[in-house]
Parts: sequence; C-alpha cells; structure tokens
Amino acid sequence: MNLSLSRWRLEKAEQTFIEGDQLFKLGSYHGAINRYYYAAFHAARALLALKKLDAAKHSGVISLFNREFVKTGALNKRSSKTLSMIFTLRSEADYDDFRNFSLDEVKEARLAVRSFIDEIIAFIRTTNLKN
Repeated sequence: MNLSLSRWRLEKAEQTFIEGDQLFKLGSYHGAINRYYYAAFHAARALLALKKLDAAKHSGVISLFNREFVKTGALNKRSSKTLSMIFTLRSEADYDDFRNFSLDEVKEARLAVRSFIDEIIAFIRTTNLKN
C-alpha cells in the first residue's frame, strides 16, 4: 500500500477540481469539464496507488478502477458511471469541434465528480482506519 502516493494524488485531485471551479465561474465550460475529468482521474489513481496499480492509458486506469473497486463492491456502481461519463464529456470537450456544454450539463458533471471524489476520500479514510 502506498499511502503517500495516494495522498499526493488526492491533493492533486482536489487542486484540479478547484481549477475546474475557477474555469466554470469564468464561463469556460470546455476547460471546466477537462479539469473535472482530471480531478476524477487523479482520485481514481489515488485509489489504485493503495494497491500499487497504475496504467499507461486513461482507459486502463478506468478499467483497473472498475475491476478493483466497483466489481468487488468496495465502491458503488454510480462511481463507475461517473468516471465513464466525465471521460466521455472530456473527450467531447477536447476533440469534438462543435460540442457546446450547457450550464446544467456542467453543473451536473461538477456535482457527480465532487461526489466521486468524496466517496474515494471516505473509502481511503476507512481503509486507513483498518490498517
């Protein structure tokens, strides 16, 4: 178990989430979606660090996250859906030429990612208490 790496990645997730909020407040919805995705991505990697796992590709991180934490029942299926949803939105934000996001879409993504990060923080705290 690599707690220091896990903590560092969680701090990075929190900072990246704040960056998303700053972009959101500026009306930069594409940028906010990008940062919210990376906040979730760093949080997922914080969990993987607990098992000394990582992947070279984003799809690999998502796959490992699902295999190690969702399919085992450690985290609920909503977390898997959130990670997949924000990954798709980030891809659209970065690569789809005519994709625009509504205020409601970004708000919904923000809330889902915040819940995702909070669930991971709670899981890591519980894990730390057991060890």
